[in-house]
Amino acid sequence: MGCDGGTIPKRHELVKGPRKVEKVDKVAELVARWFYCALSQEKLRRPIVACELGRLYNKDAIIEYLLDKSPDKTPMESASHIKSIKNVTELRLVDNPAWSGDKESIKGDKYDDLQCAHFICPVVGLEMNGRHRFCFLRNCGCVFSERALKEIKSEVCHK
Repeated sequence: MGCDGGTIPKRHELVKGPRKVEKVDKVAELVARWFYCALSQEKLRRPIVACELGRLYNKDAIIEYLLDKSPDKTPMESASHIKSIKNVTELRLVDNPAWSGDKESIKGDKYDDLQCAHFICPVVGLEMNGRHRFCFLRNCGCVFSERALKEIKSEVCHK
């Protein structure tokens, strides 16, 4: 059973080596970035806005953040660069027809596919789930994949 004097501990049992750095799950990081608000950590819902750093926010969370100027509240580091509503752009997103979303999983007894995105690129049809790069035009708020912008080769919105 041990501790009877007959066991000799090995070196790896006595010496503690350097701790291994915990790796961040890539899928969980993508889900957090593309499916949840960077400020309030709630699910993204329309209207969705983005800052110049590319972070996605719920518009009502940004408005509440900008209106609450109490001195005891510490500024959130994810939105500390946003000083006014002019610093964000409201996005014009295209819904994904393959996304079933919250309609079927009301009870919580259904598997939610986190790789299927709520929005897609209107030109190429790529899902906006973090696997592909997306950009938005600051003047109109239209969202395209980087692959679509390379094909179009213009800075003017296609709409």
